[in-house]
Amino acid sequence: MMRLALALAAPLLLVSCILSPGKFTSTLDIRKDRSFTFTYVGEVIVNDPKVTEPAAEGAQMTQPGAAAPAAAKPAKPAAPSAETVARRRALAEALSKEIGYRSVEYLGGDKYRVDYAIGGRLDRGFVYPMNLDALAFIPWIAVEVRKDGTVRIKAPAFGDPSEAMGNPAPSENAEGRDGTFTLTTDANLVMQNDEEGAAPGPGTRIVWKVTPSSKAVPTAVIRF
Repeated sequence: MMRLALALAAPLLLVSCILSPGKFTSTLDIRKDRSFTFTYVGEVIVNDPKVTEPAAEGAQMTQPGAAAPAAAKPAKPAAPSAETVARRRALAEALSKEIGYRSVEYLGGDKYRVDYAIGGRLDRGFVYPMNLDALAFIPWIAVEVRKDGTVRIKAPAFGDPSEAMGNPAPSENAEGRDGTFTLTTDANLVMQNDEEGAAPGPGTRIVWKVTPSSKAVPTAVIRF
């Protein structure tokens, strides 16, 4: 019964937080025989959902001509509680059991260190990270395989997903993000949106530099 309870509770660990990249190096290699390898090595930052507190009951409305109340000073971020630390350690343990995670280490505060690598054949789509119960997650990277022999790659977490969705509001989860996302392939590159274009060297190699202010979501299309 204890094992069953833990199995049922594990997905809830991911529902209660949103993961975003910190300092990292990530690569995606796609071969024309449809084999692929994806890696992510670096920090993962956990963001607890913000809860908007309702206005106090009986609060007075500002009368016309009256001075507006002084804005509340932003509170300093508090250290995670013992309960939060225990939950985050449990999350590291849960992730480390998934295929692809070579190591997951909780660094304290809101940070993890992750070493992830996975490969296979693109006879279907690929999304990272993925959890069926974490419906609020924005995939860091999604590889969409189409029937016409093309593959579309998008990495919302390495740009501003709000812009990709037609929303001009800036992303709140980009602070501390710093790294590179590199796509390599020997298949036909149809399009890509990195301003610097292909990097020099054998084969096709696109390197997106990712910072907190990065807006463009890394996007590419290749054809087998």
